[in-house]
Amino acid sequence: QVQLVESGGGSVQAGDSLRLSCAASGRTFSSYAMGWFRQAPGKERELAAAVSWSALSIYYADSVKGRFTISRDNAKNTVYLQMNNVKPEDTAVYYCAAGRGRGVFFSDSDVSSWGQGTQVTVSS
Repeated sequence: QVQLVESGGGSVQAGDSLRLSCAASGRTFSSYAMGWFRQAPGKERELAAAVSWSALSIYYADSVKGRFTISRDNAKNTVYLQMNNVKPEDTAVYYCAAGRGRGVFFSDSDVSSWGQGTQVTVSS
């Protein structure tokens, strides 16, 4: 079982930058992919970005491509989401997720563990 703890959320203005962090413990960090989902009020949860165990494979949703960067530090058991040029539509609860395997994942059915979520609010 993997335990995930997010940090870095908050309230920012449109155009600002924000970095989310997620510290993992439990299983060997380099044995599974990681990702960030988000859920806005009244909307379904969606995958924003995911990274394979080696960081050689990365997925971004079209809505964040070019603005968000996912990265991982296997020595620190931590995954990051750098959010640049944020928009009001990025407002959501962001959830860190651990995959079932090493390859990048694309849906929550491939997730084995979830973080508690961190709120990101972007005002115009």
